[in-house]
Amino acid sequence: MHKLTIDLVSDVVCPWCVIGYFRLNQALSRLPHIEATLRWHPYELNPRLAAGGENLREHLAKKYGTSVEASQQARNTLTELGKEVGFEFHFFDQMRIYNTRKAHQLLLWANQQDKQLPLKLALWRAYFQQGKAIDEDEVLLEVAETVGLERTACQQILNDESWAKTVANTEQQWLQASIHAVPTLIIEQKYLISGAQTSDILFDVLQQLTAKTEHGH
Repeated sequence: MHKLTIDLVSDVVCPWCVIGYFRLNQALSRLPHIEATLRWHPYELNPRLAAGGENLREHLAKKYGTSVEASQQARNTLTELGKEVGFEFHFFDQMRIYNTRKAHQLLLWANQQDKQLPLKLALWRAYFQQGKAIDEDEVLLEVAETVGLERTACQQILNDESWAKTVANTEQQWLQASIHAVPTLIIEQKYLISGAQTSDILFDVLQQLTAKTEHGH
């Protein structure tokens, strides 16, 4: 059994991060000799976004110059890719994009409770499938409770400025490591994979890495 640590730098409102994770999962399912430990790290696409967020289409038009047609095409593509990996995206006209600082606070803390992956998946479902406002404490608390996290403890984390600083400091470390896009995977703290690569590419990379280890390289 080969043990690998895979660090995933991602944002909760990044659809390609969803695709990237499920593709990684597909690759790992074809490599039963690999035991992977996944560690999630924060990245905020919009750290200055105000409470209540912005209409997603308007936000993309303002930030990237994305037309309505291009936005719709991207949504169609993501919906199809989601189906391929078993995740349903429910995009809609009034969908909003939100500040994710507090969501990342909970995710960092949830790692200590062995609930990081369940919480990440639950947050993706809340945002991409139910259109929930994931910058609101009440929404975050409800989602956290669904994965067995204690509400009062979660509220303390959301209110604790030191956790917000930890998120910001962690993000700064990744920026200093020249990571400026998500998703980004780092395997064994050495091998960096940027973007949502296909499961076949991830399979090949992981297979090559374990073969190298076997031959002592």
